[in-house]
Amino acid sequence: MIRRAIEATLHSLLRGFPVVTLTGPRQSGKTTLARSVFADKPYLSLEDPDVRRMALDDPRAFLGRLPDGAVLDEVQRAPELLSYLQTRVDADGRMGLFLLTGSQQFGLMSGVTQSLAGRTAFIELLPFSIHELDQAGIHPPGLDAMLFAGGYPPLYDRRLLPRAWFPAYVTAYVERDVRQLLKVQDLEGFQRFVRLCAGRSGQILNLSSLATDCGITHNTAKAWISVLEASYILFLLPPHHANFSKRLIKSPKLYFYDTGLLCWLLGIQEADQLAAHPLRGSIFETMVVAELVKTRFNMGERAAFHFWRDSNGNEVDVIADVGTKLMPVEIKSGQTLNREFFAGLERWMSFAGDRAVAPTLVYGGTEIHERKGIRVFGWNAVGQVLEPQ
Repeated sequence: MIRRAIEATLHSLLRGFPVVTLTGPRQSGKTTLARSVFADKPYLSLEDPDVRRMALDDPRAFLGRLPDGAVLDEVQRAPELLSYLQTRVDADGRMGLFLLTGSQQFGLMSGVTQSLAGRTAFIELLPFSIHELDQAGIHPPGLDAMLFAGGYPPLYDRRLLPRAWFPAYVTAYVERDVRQLLKVQDLEGFQRFVRLCAGRSGQILNLSSLATDCGITHNTAKAWISVLEASYILFLLPPHHANFSKRLIKSPKLYFYDTGLLCWLLGIQEADQLAAHPLRGSIFETMVVAELVKTRFNMGERAAFHFWRDSNGNEVDVIADVGTKLMPVEIKSGQTLNREFFAGLERWMSFAGDRAVAPTLVYGGTEIHERKGIRVFGWNAVGQVLEPQ
């Protein structure tokens, strides 16, 4: 088993809460991690119809068979159980009794927050980070290979080719979530929508344009984006509204959590195709932003990232909240540093003044150094960007 960076955070939370809820995309390794951490406790999956029926028919008896707690996998499939779980952990009083997992934010979060408020901590597990793959010695050989493969564990555990695994993943999980959450009948239209979103990763989200291109209404596009967020397929990066300019972009940027899935949706069949692909810069930016999100999630923290762009085209890709300060991060896919890479950071710092800290450039090369007060990290060291200063 590849050791997950989030494990230390998970153990810490289990010492302070009777229940910890582990969420994230399907096939991101939640079950493997949960069973490893709770190796001495029972494991029950509520995806199993027989287990789910027992939990729903007689929840008190179901929990009574678990005197020392358990892993309850895909718990959003039996939300009625959560109220009984609340009574159980209140009466017991011990910490670290139950570890819940789920893959849908809608069904899981609404039930858990209502029934287990104050009794559970939440933690999010995403696919493998670059750092985790590097520590395990299974890092893809080079940047394009990393972008093409992404981080989903089955691609490393089973030695599957991305073009063989991703179609089955989308059909078995993503489309099923859509049917469960929204009762979507037009799966062909939804598939087209997801591919159009892929072509916009790293760009400002224009829902009206997206809806028009897909032939759906604005409200449908908004609902489908919400489902893709809830299933951890994509996320929205909000703009930063620090008063550096009165004319700031107000729409969020769209990113996918995994560049392997992104490449497959874009029709990229081999890693070699990325070198000359017109969206390579956006794919690289997507990877870096997703890696920053993974770093924060692995520490049990909110992502707390924004981007900054004004109406004159001045832009910084990521603004990270670091205490009371703001850390600007610029992302460039080129492997050779040049003067233009630093222009956006320098302009933003002139606006931010003493609010800025540790300005950073992440680029497509592999060197780590500092230039005129700006930290430079190669793509393979992006996991170090948010380390304490």
